[in-house]
Parts: sequence; structure tokens; C-alpha cells
Amino acid sequence: MTPLPLPPPRERQLILLLAGIQFCHIVDFMILMPLGPQLMRLLHMSPAQFGLLVSAYTLAAGVAGFACAFVIDRFDRRRLLLVIFTGFLLATFACGLAWSFESLLVARLLAGIFGGILGANIMAYLGDCIPEARRGAATGKVMTAFSFAAVAGVPLGLFLAVHFSWRAAFFLVGGFALLLALAAMRLLPSIPARSTGPLDLRGTLSAVLSVGNHWRAFALIGALMLAGFSVIPFLSPYMVHNVGLSEAQLPLIYLAGGLATLFTAPLIGRLADRHGKARTLQVVCALSLAPLFLITHLPPLALPIVLAVSTLFMVLVSGRLIPAMALVTSASSPALRGRFLSMNAAWQQLSASAAAFLPTLVLAQGAGGRLLHYDLVGYGAMAMTLLALWLAGRVEVRS
Repeated sequence: MTPLPLPPPRERQLILLLAGIQFCHIVDFMILMPLGPQLMRLLHMSPAQFGLLVSAYTLAAGVAGFACAFVIDRFDRRRLLLVIFTGFLLATFACGLAWSFESLLVARLLAGIFGGILGANIMAYLGDCIPEARRGAATGKVMTAFSFAAVAGVPLGLFLAVHFSWRAAFFLVGGFALLLALAAMRLLPSIPARSTGPLDLRGTLSAVLSVGNHWRAFALIGALMLAGFSVIPFLSPYMVHNVGLSEAQLPLIYLAGGLATLFTAPLIGRLADRHGKARTLQVVCALSLAPLFLITHLPPLALPIVLAVSTLFMVLVSGRLIPAMALVTSASSPALRGRFLSMNAAWQQLSASAAAFLPTLVLAQGAGGRLLHYDLVGYGAMAMTLLALWLAGRVEVRS
């Protein structure tokens, strides 16, 4: 099935709408971590309980993404996305209404279930509605949602949390999601179901996993997750305890990186369309080796130098995902796209979880809280980057 033809204004509206939905999902995921001190104090949580809240979202998202693979192509894309997004916004409101650790945990599990499925449906829409020649640019625009989340969504949510209540951050995300849901009812095009036969779990697994190109795409995404999410979760403690930044200076890293990626993400997407997704990914991977090395070896330095390195790190490490996701979206035939992308979304979540856990096997704390062996994590991330560079040339474009 060829991409659904849309006139240019409708195509731009669709991309903007999908970016907004992605923004809600990313802010909802990111906002919990900086709310930790308030939540632990007001809901009487232990550090272990708060850690469970954070991991519950990712685990639920991975399981839901895998389960969705068996049914995603059995429904009209518009109807399915509206149902999932409605479930997501209701779960987000439920987070704001939670009164205890247990009630918040249930709400976070529900938000993870619906949020985890959103990503696959967004990418399926791009694959179904945007021609391959413009898919890189469209993916870049949708992925600027990550930048907006870092620059605007999370800081605004924290402002409301400090001046009103932690609940206000979730109500903000839920309210914006409600407005987008109303817009989605009017703007989302209908895309008929691809599969109408009896539900066949074994057949779905066989159809997706029997394609060698799918396995190469899975391997590519897994390598990129290991190459990025092994470094990112420990960036803040390293900057404070090893590089010498104050906690008050930490937001500058995310603000500078987010602002830069607002401009570089669409640019990388356009370059992927012009020069090829695989080639662009290989170039960005090669360029990202330098900031990966620098960020994991930084000694105490002046703030402007640290910001220059961290911004380059965020631009290139996040930039790799733009041509990668555009390439992966095109790696499956249209008939299998939804099922493949759901499994890929689940694999991406599980790979990110593994990437965050593996460094804990080598990291240690030294005197004054210094983070030891972060350089080894950097070398591992560089090795995974080289693997991703090699795999990029072996994923074929099928649609």
C-alpha cells in the first residue's frame, strides 16, 4: 500500500498534531523524575518506592507495545490512536488525583501502557501518510517534541509544582492532551485496517520475526539505545560530583541542549531525505563518538566549556535517532508495518531499561560522591555506536 496522499496543508497539520501528541507523552514520562523530592516527602515514599514508580512506566510501555503488535493492524489507525490517546490523558489526570504511593503506581502503570503504544502508532501514521522521500524530514519534526519537552514542558511543569502542587504538572499535561485529542478527532485521516482475519498470535510472531530485515532493524535500535541510555541517566551526578557543577546549574545543560536540538533535529531530518537515511545515520554516529568520549572523561572545567560539550553531546546523540527511526519505519512492508513498529517500540523500551541498568555493574562512588568508572561506560557506548554505524548500512528500505 502506498502512502495515503495528503495535500501539503493537511500533511503539515498531521505532522504538527503527531508532534504535539509525542510532546505530551515525553513530558509525562520526564516530569516524574524531577518531582521526586516532593513526591517522596508528601506521599511518604522510600527511595526504592520512587524508583519503582519510574521503572513501572517503562516496563508497562514495553509490555503494552509487544501486546499491541498483535492487534494494531486490525483497526482503523484513526480510531485506534484516538482510543489510546484518550486512555493516556485519563491516566495522566489520574496521576494528578493520586492520594498515595499505591494509587500513583497504578496510574503510572496505566500511563505507561497507553504512552508506550502511542509511539508505535505515531510512527505507523508517518509511514502510512508520508512518502519515503519526505519521511526523514517529517520524523525530524515529530522528534523535536523531545526538545520542546526539555526546553518548555518540564520547566513549566516544575514551575507549577513549586508554586502550586506536584499535581498541577500532571493536570497541565492532561489538559494539553485533551485539547490535542479534540483536534485529532477533526484532523486525523482514516486509514483502514490491514488485517481482518482471525486473531493469530503465532502467525503474527512468525510474520514479523521471519523477516531478516526486521531483525537487523531491531539490532540497530538496540545498539543505539545501549549507546545513549547507558550514558544519559548518570550525566547529572557526574556533572555535579566530578565536573563541579552546582545543582542549580544543571538545568542549563538541558536548556542549552534542548534549544540547540530545536534547530538541528529538523535539519538532520532534511539531510536524511536528501542523502539517504542510512548514510546520514552513519555520519551522525561517527560524529557522535567525540562528544561521547569527552562527556564521560570531563575534568572540572569552566561552565561555558561544559555547556559546549554537553550541547554537542545532546545534538548528536539524540540526532542519531532521527535517521534511525525514519530508516526503521521504512524497513517493513506496509502490510506488516504496524505490527513490526509495535514490536520495535517494545524492544526500544526494554533496550533503554537494559542500557540504564548495565552501567550499575561497573559504576561506583568514591570520596565526596565522585562517580567512578564512568569512562568505561563511555567506551561501551562508543563500541555500541560503531556497531550501529555498521548495522545502518544493512537495513534495507522496503517501503
